[in-house]
Amino acid sequence: MNSRILPLTLAIIVSILIFNTGAIAQRKSNRSANVAETFSYLPASDGVMLIDVRRLMTETLPHVFAGDSAKLAQVNSEIDKFKTETGVDPRSLNQVVVGTRYVYPSPSVTKIETVAIAHGTFDAKAVAAAGRAKANGRYREEKYRGATIMIFSINDHVKFVGLLNMKVSDLAVCALDARTLAIGKVATVRAAIDSGRAGNRANNDLVSLASRDPDAVIGFGANVTSSLLANLNVGSDAMAKDINSIRQVYGSIGSTQTDLSLVLVARADTPESAKNLSDTVTGLKQLATIFIMRMAPARKVLAQSALDNLKISTRGNELEIRTQFAAASLASLVK
Repeated sequence: MNSRILPLTLAIIVSILIFNTGAIAQRKSNRSANVAETFSYLPASDGVMLIDVRRLMTETLPHVFAGDSAKLAQVNSEIDKFKTETGVDPRSLNQVVVGTRYVYPSPSVTKIETVAIAHGTFDAKAVAAAGRAKANGRYREEKYRGATIMIFSINDHVKFVGLLNMKVSDLAVCALDARTLAIGKVATVRAAIDSGRAGNRANNDLVSLASRDPDAVIGFGANVTSSLLANLNVGSDAMAKDINSIRQVYGSIGSTQTDLSLVLVARADTPESAKNLSDTVTGLKQLATIFIMRMAPARKVLAQSALDNLKISTRGNELEIRTQFAAASLASLVK
């Protein structure tokens, strides 16, 4: 086994981590209806992510920052800043669906284009007012197929819904209907408008994968394309063969009052390939302690806990990885 790929594997795992009966049945039913409505605006995508924003805001974040009031205040400040910048209050959203597409500006480069479809309560006039308050050429409006796209020239880093840090030049926001917003680049927001007009259902397979766990705070699903794999340097020929057998990945992130959990599933082309992937991941697990020892103390605690709770299994052509760790251990990683 080529140990050079272990740091990459651990980095991917860490990156993924960084994001009564009647009542439960009613919550699932309402969520399913909202999800179906929101996904109808999603353009054809290579990957989708479903975020239960209400639970994230009211349950998960308070548990993560229960012992660090300063960090919780920092997160709330970023949320308030996002509301001031765009007129969109993340606390008033129910779900956000994120769609991504892989683009290849050159043969060896892969980039990701993203659009977020947010469902909840908002005031389109407040969004426009926030833009006009900037003035001086930093805000403009564009009409497209009967919809108004509000474009904010930010040219800076912004934390989307106060959490996900990204570099933004022009941030476009459009009210797709009375309870749904599209947020992204101008081109991706136009695509969302087109999708809603056409009643697009191109993402049904990925939607099904991302929605498998109705109690998840975050669910995701993605296709692993040959073009994407061609630009991924995974080290040895044996490792490349294993990785090239993956056709889709999906999973979820859940939370309780004390813990966060991660489920990650790789769907391979054959059961034999899934078994080979399982053997490789098991080998990496045995080597991981060496690399964890080199981490900063806060990261070491989180990584060791995730490793200690790591469970690897296969069923048919799928490899499943499960782990969990204390929610509070994630607070130290938030910058």
